Amino acid sequence: MNVKDEADDVWDYSLQIPHDLRGAGIARCTLRAVLKAYGLAPMIDVAQLVATELVANALEHSRGPVSLRLHWRQRKLRLGVWDSSPEKPEFLTVTNEAEGGRGMWLITGLAAAWGFHLIGEEPFGLTGKLVWADIAPEPVGG
Repeated sequence: MNVKDEADDVWDYSLQIPHDLRGAGIARCTLRAVLKAYGLAPMIDVAQLVATELVANALEHSRGPVSLRLHWRQRKLRLGVWDSSPEKPEFLTVTNEAEGGRGMWLITGLAAAWGFHLIGEEPFGLTGKLVWADIAPEPVGG
């Protein structure tokens, strides 16, 4: 299989991650396995870096579990990370003195698009945010 064969497929995978710093590494391994299974190996490096940043940020800025969702549609991979913190992601202007903010700066440079949705009080008590990033495969020959 390759990206061309999978262009019309739609699929989803989800991973529940406990509040554990090993979660980013487990997310990378899972993502790598899924992308290899679908013949999307050329996307692995960028997707792993973006997923690592999203999961690490969620673990750092929340107290509970985190969820990673992989969604393939229209030849794009959407990585979505949910956490229980209702605070929007912080995007700092990166300076040599800045202690943080480089993760979202990297995501901005690597993802085709990214954004977030704040989740208010839901009937089942769900609150927090979903931060997502779209990763597009490199064009053939590109």
